[in-house]
Amino acid sequence: QVQLEESGGGLVRAGGSLRLSCRLSGSTFSLTSMAWYRQAPGKQRDLVAYMSTDGTTNYPDSVKGRFDISIDNGRRLGHLQMNSLKSEDTAVYYCNVRGYVGGIRYSENWGQGTQVTVSS
Repeated sequence: QVQLEESGGGLVRAGGSLRLSCRLSGSTFSLTSMAWYRQAPGKQRDLVAYMSTDGTTNYPDSVKGRFDISIDNGRRLGHLQMNSLKSEDTAVYYCNVRGYVGGIRYSENWGQGTQVTVSS
């Protein structure tokens, strides 16, 4: 089984920074990509950062230059560094990982979500 543990959310003033973390467990799971999504009340869940294990990244224009995704610790821990935060960044942030269990079975998994609130 693959489990994700997110941390790092909280309340921050506009212009401030937060760093979200996503810890992955599941010894037979081989990561191929990690992403962060966010969902504000009444809105759809949107991608904010994507990184594959070959280093390819993708960010929407709304966060480009402010957010930075990374994967480390033998691909068992990921981070989303968020700088210059704006009130419109307020949302629940979810970690998403994709990969293979036992090298064979494709698996996509979501974290429980962590609240980020940016006060203006």
